[in-house]
Amino acid sequence: MKSFSHRWFKNINEIDQAQWHAFFGDEPFTQHAFLYALEQSQCVTQQSGWQPYHLAVYEGSNLIALAPGYVKSHSYGEYVFDWAWAEAYEKNGLHYYPKWLSGVPFSPIEGKRIAIHHTNHTVVYNYITEQLCTHSIEQGWSGWHINFCDQTQATLLTEQHAMLREGVQFQWFNKGFDTFDDFLSTLNSRKRRSLKKERAKIIHQNITIEWLKGSDVTPEIMQLFCEFYQRTYLKRSGHLGYLNSEFFTLLHALMASQLVIMLAKKDGQVIAATLSLIGENTLYGRYWGASENIDALHFELCYYQGIEFAIKHKLDCFHSGAQGEHKIARGFEPVTTFSAHHIVNNDFSSAIEDYLSRERQHIALYKAQCASLLPFKNE
Repeated sequence: MKSFSHRWFKNINEIDQAQWHAFFGDEPFTQHAFLYALEQSQCVTQQSGWQPYHLAVYEGSNLIALAPGYVKSHSYGEYVFDWAWAEAYEKNGLHYYPKWLSGVPFSPIEGKRIAIHHTNHTVVYNYITEQLCTHSIEQGWSGWHINFCDQTQATLLTEQHAMLREGVQFQWFNKGFDTFDDFLSTLNSRKRRSLKKERAKIIHQNITIEWLKGSDVTPEIMQLFCEFYQRTYLKRSGHLGYLNSEFFTLLHALMASQLVIMLAKKDGQVIAATLSLIGENTLYGRYWGASENIDALHFELCYYQGIEFAIKHKLDCFHSGAQGEHKIARGFEPVTTFSAHHIVNNDFSSAIEDYLSRERQHIALYKAQCASLLPFKNE
């Protein structure tokens, strides 16, 4: 490890785009373009509580590892909830923030968080975790966190200096279906009737759905979608969404080939829209907005249309975001998510490790209970 060194970057453009792509490939949320759009649009800044602080590791002059990272001054937009840890710090007169987080802002999507090009991954992980621990002390961070990493990465990290945390999301899997009816045929009769009835509500209200992909997504459509997104966020939470118009404009300019917008129209007028991104084998349903509240429209546009799209384009998985137990009845299966955490303060670290051990038992039970509620036929 004596030949290893590292640098921190406060701007994704300080790292060559081609080099970044060589490490992270075409998965949309860790693409250089996606992270650049977040930074350039000022959605992630020191002022917004997401100071970019990306990590690069070198062996000699060769780049061997990269990790997107952020110094956080709050816990919004992470989807791995540590508010209770922050409150415990505050009650004891300590500061939980700042902390360092490796993840994709506002995107609860599992993926490669630390990308390594080296023959010995273990020694690289050991170097990275040691530097993160040292830097946490030097910078006054309460700790460091790797959110929504894959299981292999979580295991390697927890063999070093981190604690394992698990969660549950719900995803739909394509089991070789050729049509939506093929999917329906796998459901028990009661659930099949329920889904058909729910979808019929949309037809009876004379609502039609249109898919736009790639070059069919115009700047005007992108702007219209943004208006729906912000309007719905404002109505639901009382404030605008994390993402702004400039972000969506940049996303369209830089990643149009991976975008899918679905429009719901009534009497020729667009009344709702969703925006999804396409990965190698997965459709990621991310954002939605509507101008009016229509029964069953959210389920149709955010779930059933995504399933239809995945079937038509032979995608293996439809990932519709975090949480949502209502997805179970619609054929979305529980999936375990993983994150890794290191807390500098030994007393808090021990208490949190004990908490996580008990939480993992509850998560395993919760996942099993969710699986027992799936609507598929007993075979």
